[in-house]
Amino acid sequence: MEPGNLTGASEFILLGFSEEPELQPLIFGLLVSWITSALHSLLESLMVLRLTFCTDLEIPHFFCELNQMVQLACSDTFLNTMVIYFVAVLLGGGPLAGILYSYSKIVSSIRAIPSAQGKYKAFSNCASHLSVVSLFYCTSLGVYLSSAATHSSHSSAAASVMYSVVTPMLNPFIYSLRNKDIKGALKRFFGMAAIKKQLC
Repeated sequence: MEPGNLTGASEFILLGFSEEPELQPLIFGLLVSWITSALHSLLESLMVLRLTFCTDLEIPHFFCELNQMVQLACSDTFLNTMVIYFVAVLLGGGPLAGILYSYSKIVSSIRAIPSAQGKYKAFSNCASHLSVVSLFYCTSLGVYLSSAATHSSHSSAAASVMYSVVTPMLNPFIYSLRNKDIKGALKRFFGMAAIKKQLC
């Protein structure tokens, strides 16, 4: 354990999860993330429970999106809307600030690389991650911070699909394309498909 860690409870938790000191902050951050997510879900669920709803309503989504539920309520939703905005800024802005800070450090490190080929390779590795992060943040912020006056259920549903389904599906696909074996298999597959198409 590090000499700066003086609390017995955190030492017990960190040692219980990992024997390697360099993994302990990562595991502790994961634990804090899970607890924060659970508390956020509990807060939002309790906030929706205090609302009253009219009888004949249809949620225009394939899952119960929180802002859709709040917009369908018949009672006053000011407090719910403020909590949604506050939590979106807090839980979305914190990680976004961390991502932007880490990318500023990455860009400054890449600029120090002397060869142009090394810079290109480093930037191409970062571009795929940045594109997925941008897709996730733009669509989720569009859903949660959009105004009720300019709200379209179809565009909101499409944006919800983008950040809840498409982004997690893109991650393994993008990162596996960095592997030369996967690239070769895809080239052979599409080459075979083109040959079969010519024969038919």
